[in-house]
Amino acid sequence: MTSNIPLTASELGNLWQAYREKSMVLRVLEYFIEKTDENEVVEIFQKVYAIESKNEQKIKEIFKNEGAVIPTAFNDSDVNLSAPPLFDETLMMMYIRMMSKVLSGLYTLHEGMSYRADIRELYMELTTDMQRIYSDTTKHLLEKGVLSRPPIVPMPIEVDFINDTNYTNGLNPFRKKRVLNVVEIGLVYQSLETNITGMRLMIGFEQVAKEQDVKKYFTRGKELAKDVISKMSNLLLDSDIPAPSTWAGMNTESTTSPFSDKLMMYNTNLLSIFGLGSNSIGAAFSFRNDLLLNMGNIIANTFDFAKDGGAILMKHGWMEEPPPAKN
Repeated sequence: MTSNIPLTASELGNLWQAYREKSMVLRVLEYFIEKTDENEVVEIFQKVYAIESKNEQKIKEIFKNEGAVIPTAFNDSDVNLSAPPLFDETLMMMYIRMMSKVLSGLYTLHEGMSYRADIRELYMELTTDMQRIYSDTTKHLLEKGVLSRPPIVPMPIEVDFINDTNYTNGLNPFRKKRVLNVVEIGLVYQSLETNITGMRLMIGFEQVAKEQDVKKYFTRGKELAKDVISKMSNLLLDSDIPAPSTWAGMNTESTTSPFSDKLMMYNTNLLSIFGLGSNSIGAAFSFRNDLLLNMGNIIANTFDFAKDGGAILMKHGWMEEPPPAKN
């Protein structure tokens, strides 16, 4: 039924991106599987690898059927399976959990930009797969006791309405700030959790990067993540809410890179784009004006970081061009 219906530009562009994401994640998983000894962790990683291999092949078949060239993306030259471990098994699992959240959000967006029935169905499958991976990794980390849960607050016993404009106050030093509400706590906590894992990732990438400008970029990414962690932690503490106490997941001291600079830069760029979207949502659903200011600063810094990362990718010839419109 779809044989005579060409892909739209948005469908082609999103498939192009999805293929590159799958290609990158598969290279990372190949390395993780090689460096993992714990049976349960290996089993989860192998399951994720099988899912992502299947999905990569589905996208490849669509490209072939449409007569479109398959993106170069990432291959064996982008992973060094003989490199020593760069992360411990907990941080590896944290990474896969974080990526499942990133890709689940992207595929939901892609589905909303798709019109052909088979493409819509593909993104529904991809989203379901990412949700399953998120569930499996979260369950494992909780059972290991290395994943902090968000704060618990008293259950509401009556409905209240906001009838005082001071509810939005957070910048006036002469007025007391109200405590965070549950929507704001959730958004702040998720930003904090993501940046804790992101900081660890940047530390690892920084110590193994080959190119000096790439190494400096990861140092900058580490400092950006630390700044976000500091801001979000203080926001919780100001409302007498403790920040996460479990900083699980560690880097090793290895300086032998398991990945190409190209792959690490692409991965970082992808996470930066996700950070822009999630912080924009955080700003949109925050009521207190100091939260809006903090989120706005984070968005501005992340935008500059992502833009400069794109410049580095182009400088080294690592940025594959998306299919253009006909000139």
